[in-house]
Amino acid sequence: MRYLEKFLNTLWIIIRFFKTLLGVVVAIQFTVPALIGALVAMKFDLSPLAIAVVASAAYVGSGAAQFKNGAWMITGIGDLINTMITAAIAVLFILLIQHRVGSMALIVFPTVVGGISGAIGILILPYTKMITTAIGNMVNGFTELQPIVMSILISMVFSLIIISPLSTVAIAFAIGITGLAAGSASIGISATEAVLIIGTSKVNRLGVPLSVFFGGVKMMIPNMVKYPILMLPILTTAIVSGLVSALVGIHGTKESAGFGFIGMVGPINAFKFMEVDSAWLSVLLIVVAFFVVPFVTAWLADIIYRKVFRLYTNDIFKFMG
Repeated sequence: MRYLEKFLNTLWIIIRFFKTLLGVVVAIQFTVPALIGALVAMKFDLSPLAIAVVASAAYVGSGAAQFKNGAWMITGIGDLINTMITAAIAVLFILLIQHRVGSMALIVFPTVVGGISGAIGILILPYTKMITTAIGNMVNGFTELQPIVMSILISMVFSLIIISPLSTVAIAFAIGITGLAAGSASIGISATEAVLIIGTSKVNRLGVPLSVFFGGVKMMIPNMVKYPILMLPILTTAIVSGLVSALVGIHGTKESAGFGFIGMVGPINAFKFMEVDSAWLSVLLIVVAFFVVPFVTAWLADIIYRKVFRLYTNDIFKFMG
């Protein structure tokens, strides 16, 4: 009895820790607009003050914080496209005046640059939201009309985006894809991960495929640039996986669309939307869609393209970092 009590107490401490950790991660997520602004400013080698001003303007322009009923409310991470537009405006203003203000920068940058850029961001926010929402609705609408075709196309697109400098998470958030479209996007990312894990495991140490499995897909961008043929097994796997995703009915949210099976974000979200009576059957279908089909297809595609048609060698998967 004493050991059971100790076990339960330990378990309760662990649960409380992870609840606290979850709260911290969610809170950090709210700072994404400011982080984007800071990173944009750093690309232009701006001063620390200028970086802080751009970050502040980007946060305001994102619409993440809104004034409602006499109080400020945080409503998520805002509109990422408007965040980047606002950051670009702030950087442009700073580049235009930074050599003219001299020691007055401490006053001019926050009040003039930050204020004007943030105000412009707020003014254009409704129109930017209309555009991004329309794009998301169009993608979701097409997915409902032609689920199989659109699922395959979305899977193919996201399978390539994940191995490019673009962010799948940012794009999914920006256009707000949901439902079957989000599930297909997640499956497409899983397809790329499967191809890279199988390929890199043959010519690299264990750390490389493990890094890909845990989310380091973009470290293979140099390989994609040097060997464009790498797109062939990726797209093949994405097509088959996207087809199965549509048939199984893998759904998701804009929050899960950009992750694939990284951190089990895609599978966990898909489980919530499975329209199957049995929980075990739901788990089985998710495992098949996210793991079995992508990895089997990637393995077969590698054999066909590398051994049968001899289109490439294993060297295209050798880590170039």
